[in-house]
Amino acid sequence: MNESVIYILSKKFALRIIKLFEYLREEKKEYVISKQIYRSGTSIGANVAESPFAQSDADYIHKLRIALQEANETRYWLELLHESDKITENEFNSLNNDLSAIIGTTVNIINKLIHKEGER
Repeated sequence: MNESVIYILSKKFALRIIKLFEYLREEKKEYVISKQIYRSGTSIGANVAESPFAQSDADYIHKLRIALQEANETRYWLELLHESDKITENEFNSLNNDLSAIIGTTVNIINKLIHKEGER
C-alpha cells in the first residue's frame, strides 16, 4: 500500500493514544476519559485508512471530515486530561503538536480537493 503522509501521521498518533490509554488505566486509574480518547484518537486513523476506498471525491472528503471531527474531539479529551493533571504539560504539548499536524494536513487535503472540484 502506498501510504500517504496523513495515513502515516494518523497511524503513529493512534499508536501513541493506545500507549496513553494503557498508562492512564494502569498508572492513573483513569477509566472514563481514557476510553473516550482511545476511541476518538484511534478513529482518526481508521477514517483516513478507509478514505482511499471512497466511492467518489465527495465521499472521500466526507471520510476525511469525519477524521477531522474525531481529531477535534481528541483535542478536547487531551485538554481535559491536561487540565485535570492526568498528563503533564510536556505530554500534552507533544500529543497536541502531533494532533495539530494531523488536523492541518487533513484540512489542506480537504481544501485542495474542494478547490479541484471547483475547477471542473
